[in-house]
Amino acid sequence: MINYNPKSWLSLIFSLNKSDTIRILWKQLIFISILATIIISLLHLLTKTHQDLLSSYTKELTAIYSLIGFVMSLLLLFRTNGAYDRWWEGRKLWGAIVNDCRSAFLKISCRISSEEDKKELAELFRLYIHNAKNNLRANKKNLVFEKYEDSSKDNSPVQVMKLIYTKLKELEKKGDLNQGDLIQIDVNLNGLIASLGGCQRIKNTPIPYSYSLFIKKFIFLYVITLPIVFYHFDYWAVLITTFVFYALVSMEVLAEEIEDPFGYDDNDLPIDQICEIIEKDIKNILEK
Repeated sequence: MINYNPKSWLSLIFSLNKSDTIRILWKQLIFISILATIIISLLHLLTKTHQDLLSSYTKELTAIYSLIGFVMSLLLLFRTNGAYDRWWEGRKLWGAIVNDCRSAFLKISCRISSEEDKKELAELFRLYIHNAKNNLRANKKNLVFEKYEDSSKDNSPVQVMKLIYTKLKELEKKGDLNQGDLIQIDVNLNGLIASLGGCQRIKNTPIPYSYSLFIKKFIFLYVITLPIVFYHFDYWAVLITTFVFYALVSMEVLAEEIEDPFGYDDNDLPIDQICEIIEKDIKNILEK
C-alpha cells in the first residue's frame, strides 16, 4: 500500500508510479487512438459528398450519447463502490485480527507463569497470522513448525488454531488455566477464526463474470462509436474518444485492483505491516 499526503496536490498530479492507470493502459490508449483515426478517415472517404449532412446527424446523436454516458457513469459508480466496500471490509477484518490477537495473548500471559509456555503460544500466534496472510495470497508456503505438523501440508491457518487449542487444553490439565479462563480466551480465538473466514469470503467470491464482462463490452462499444458521434469535430474526435476511454476504463481498472485487497498491488492492504504490528505487540507483552 502506498503511503502519501492527500493534501499535496501538485506532487500527486505529476507523479507517475506503477499503479497509475496511464502506465497500465498506454497500449490500449494507443490502440483506441489508432482505431478512432481509422474510423474518422473511413467516414471522410465514404461520405465525401455528404459530409455536412453527416455532421448534422451526428450532432443530434450527441444528446443521446450524453444520456448513455450518464447511465454508464451510474454503472461504474456502483462498480467502484462495490470494490471499495470489499477493500474496506478486508481492512476492518484485519483490524479485528489485530485486536483479537492482542486481547487473547494478554489474557494468556497474565494467567500462566511459565515463560516457555508463553513463548510457545506467542510463536503459534505469529504462525497463525502469517499462515493467514499466505493463505489469502495463494502462497503455498507453510510456516507451521515440523515439531507440530507435517510441513508438506497446505498453509491453512486452521492447523495452527488447532495447535493453540491443544496447547491451552494442556495448560488446563496442568492447572495453569481454569474453565473460566478458557471461555474468555475462546471469545478472541473465535474472533480470529471468524475474521479469517470473512477474508476468505472476499478472496474466493469475485465479482460475477457476466457482470464484469458486460461492463467491459459496454465501455468498448460506447467508446468505439464515439468517433461517429463526434464526427463534426473532425479529427479532434480522436482525442475526445481516447480521453473518454481513459476515464471510463481507469475506473474499471481501479475497481479490479481493490476488489481483491490481499495481494501485492500498490493499493492493496498493508498486510505485511499489520503482521509486523501484531508481532511487535506480542513481543512487548512477553517482555512485560
